[in-house]
Amino acid sequence: MLIGVGLPATVPGAEGERITDWARRAEAHGFSTLGVLDRLVYDNYDPLVALTAAAAVTRRIGLATTVLTAPYRNNTPLLAKQVASLDRVSGGRLTLGLAAGNRDDDFTTSGVDPAVRGKLLDAMLAELRDTWRSDGPGAVGPAPQGELPLILGGTSAAAFRRAARYGRGWIAGGSSPSGYRANAERVEAAWLRHGRSGRPHLMTLLYFSLGPRAEWLAQRYLMDYYAFSGRAESIVTMALTDPSRLRAAVTAYQDAGCDEIVFMPCDAGPDQLDRLADAVL
Repeated sequence: MLIGVGLPATVPGAEGERITDWARRAEAHGFSTLGVLDRLVYDNYDPLVALTAAAAVTRRIGLATTVLTAPYRNNTPLLAKQVASLDRVSGGRLTLGLAAGNRDDDFTTSGVDPAVRGKLLDAMLAELRDTWRSDGPGAVGPAPQGELPLILGGTSAAAFRRAARYGRGWIAGGSSPSGYRANAERVEAAWLRHGRSGRPHLMTLLYFSLGPRAEWLAQRYLMDYYAFSGRAESIVTMALTDPSRLRAAVTAYQDAGCDEIVFMPCDAGPDQLDRLADAVL
């Protein structure tokens, strides 16, 4: 089981220096990956910018968008250039996680109809691949350093199809271990239908908050971040707020077929990273 950690780039008030310090410390602890969430209409850093900052101060740790909401960025050649530039700057450490997204205001603010986000993502996936492979007149460069790993998110049949057709694997946005196992089996079935060899790389995101104020910090952040969803309270109850629950979650998701967990912080305090490392590394 690989254990990654999210940058606190969506925690309101996190200063830029906290982002880069967190990245350095995560690499020193030995986490597998630095993940980052994506929102437009929120007080957060752009995920590609945050990962570029992390790339500049690290050398080994993986970098991943977990996930990027691609369809509201409805300029695929520009996105291809930004992503490939980050991959090259980082020395080929980027995993590109993409999903259709579920916040209508991110789309309407961008002038994109949220009703067609799935169709847009399908078109963008094909165009990204073609853009990176093109080297003739008018080609957009640079290309990624190697074959850029793609991870697709979502729990619809279309999301599983995208993962099997385009991806290295699939990522869940949070669920119970039993729910995760059921969706992972759907991904694996789609993988076989598309004639893919091997098996998909299966990931999940889990929220954590540790220390004396763990439950309060989780509630403060998640109630705000998920206020749009109508289910913020249930998400708060899923946050892992003590070391024993963290360790139990690692075992449960490993048993459910998960290959990599990215623990997302509810607070930007450096003690959160240290406490997480003590609990699960």
